[in-house]
Amino acid sequence: VSGKRRGGRGQGAGRGPTTESQRGLDWESGGRALEQELPGAVFILCDVTQEDDVKVTTVSSPRHFLSLSLPTLDPPPQRPEETSAQGFRQLLELNLLGTYTLTKLALPYLRKSQGNVINISSLVGAIGQAQAVPYVATKGAVTAMTKALALDESPYGVRVNCISPGNIWTPLWEELAALTPDPRATIREGMLAQPLGRMGQPAEVGAAAVFLASEANFCTGIELLVTGGAELGYGRKASRSTPVDAPDIPS
Repeated sequence: VSGKRRGGRGQGAGRGPTTESQRGLDWESGGRALEQELPGAVFILCDVTQEDDVKVTTVSSPRHFLSLSLPTLDPPPQRPEETSAQGFRQLLELNLLGTYTLTKLALPYLRKSQGNVINISSLVGAIGQAQAVPYVATKGAVTAMTKALALDESPYGVRVNCISPGNIWTPLWEELAALTPDPRATIREGMLAQPLGRMGQPAEVGAAAVFLASEANFCTGIELLVTGGAELGYGRKASRSTPVDAPDIPS
């Protein structure tokens, strides 16, 4: 499991069905805790944006590459005009190129073990999200890369899939809600975005990863939605304040 430092949606992937704490730990302290909690778990601190750093990691720990699960970074909302090219590049380096680099360098070991790769994408990579152009672009690219890599690695018996979570209740979600004028209303809106009427839990993302990593599945190149049905249905998309010239209907 690779990813950012603070608790986002991918953090549950390392736990599978085990209990996720209410408050997110940073990756290092969380990783050390998982070493104690899960037999065989090994935590290695690595900057996935630095290829040499990743190379050292893969060479020093080849026996651990039976399955590779790759979360990424969820940045705060940002309007297009507030987005710098440098900021966009940095997000690409982490979310897309970091994922690709670690996967590429792990492939020799994954091929030997006929292991599998599980990328963490996002529902917004398919349906879009306001004030998140760079993030949405990187997530859409992760999904596309997953499908292409699945074709390349199938001859070696390596499966490549991705999980696309929707609204998952994480410390990051809580922090972002706290920045809004009415955090409780913001959280309620987030819950009502799903037909199930709630947000998902990190452990549910982890359970999806456990399924994709298991031998009892015939899946490669798929995008597994863990969204509570948020993408379903037909409803309001524009803001309530959007001017609308609605036609009059004769009585």
